[in-house]
Amino acid sequence: MTEQWVALEPGADPDERVRALRRAHETFTTAGTVARPVRPVVAESWRRSARAGVGPDGTASVELTDDDLGAYRAEHPLAKVMPLVRELVGTFAADGSHLLAVCDAHGRLMWVEGHPTTLRRADRMNFVPGARWSEAAVGTNAPGTAVAVDRPVQVFAAEHFIRRVQPWTCAGAPIHDPHTGRVLGAVDITGGDGLAHPHSLGFVQAVARAAESQLSLVTPPRQAEDTVTLSVLGRDEAELRLGGGRRIRLSRRHSEVLVLLARRPEGMTGDELLCALYADESVTPVTLRAELARLRPLLPPGLLASRPYRLSVPVECDAALVERQVETGALTAALRAYRGPLLPNSQAPAVVGWRRRLAAALRTALITRGDPDLLADWAHEPWGEHDLLVWRALAAVRPTAPVQARIAALEAELAVPGVPSRRPPVRQTPWMTSGATYSQRPPV
Repeated sequence: MTEQWVALEPGADPDERVRALRRAHETFTTAGTVARPVRPVVAESWRRSARAGVGPDGTASVELTDDDLGAYRAEHPLAKVMPLVRELVGTFAADGSHLLAVCDAHGRLMWVEGHPTTLRRADRMNFVPGARWSEAAVGTNAPGTAVAVDRPVQVFAAEHFIRRVQPWTCAGAPIHDPHTGRVLGAVDITGGDGLAHPHSLGFVQAVARAAESQLSLVTPPRQAEDTVTLSVLGRDEAELRLGGGRRIRLSRRHSEVLVLLARRPEGMTGDELLCALYADESVTPVTLRAELARLRPLLPPGLLASRPYRLSVPVECDAALVERQVETGALTAALRAYRGPLLPNSQAPAVVGWRRRLAAALRTALITRGDPDLLADWAHEPWGEHDLLVWRALAAVRPTAPVQARIAALEAELAVPGVPSRRPPVRQTPWMTSGATYSQRPPV
């Protein structure tokens, strides 16, 4: 756990830090610049808050009340682990100084519990069940920021973006679906300055991990016979897994067909599928029909339907899972699920496009996040060992000698002899090359 995630280092004077943070907050809200001693995670959160249009004098809005809130909580996956969370955090919530809060993946508070006096104080800033506390709504705060960055985080005093929240300190940690890695929400402890300690951050993270372990027991993965998953990351030939443990290894062309149809559950016309699969315009509809005729008997009866071409049951593709995780900010889970480029040697135009977009979205999110551990994980994989931008981003947060040496080697390797350049060319690999653009074809 790097020090930027802990709000107050041991030995620091809380009162002096509060004064410095208030000055820095005023500077940011008036001039848009971040001054010391604002931590990087807080500075980035302030910038995201400002880009979202959050004002320092704003307040949270309550979106769910009464019956709507009750129904939403009852149906949410985290309802199943609330007894455990209450048991683990009970001493904090009962001592009169702290609150337990649990939010969903959108930063909407579902449960806020604690001593009545502390709850009344929290009511005055709308820290109540049903209120939205995402970064985009109320700026920097522990539950909202934990969901946004997919990391446990503390927010101390004037690190909060909204002024009326600055008397509080909080620590939050995201909770993930143990089977998909998707962020379900976050658990948060809110109270006084005493929470600005490494122990509280470790504690709330442990509560989140316990909740995930409990979820894995009470919500086992679906094992129905019609469950179909498609693995295409880091492999040239897809593997289709069916209920009951059956596995089907597909040829490259059949892999391309299935990954495109899995991405388009509404189906594709013959013309759309032909354009998506073949860069060569001389390929005729007869060729496509022959490929589909060879594919159909390899699949369970009825899985490949026609008019339009589509898959008759939902197919969960690992590439689509990573895409969703990146979109929701669950970068740790996304990097864990990313086993390599999508069908790396495929030249099908639509596959090439998705492969490039997925890799670019993930690496851009990693560079933006600036987490040294995640950057190092990417940089040391085969698809990241020549990624100069990622290595430079890693050097910015972890400037060790081996990292600097790797950057120097890459710059020397990528430089054009005799031509000085501050932006060396990117080394191309087969999975990075772009495919031909789509064109109009005769109907299939």
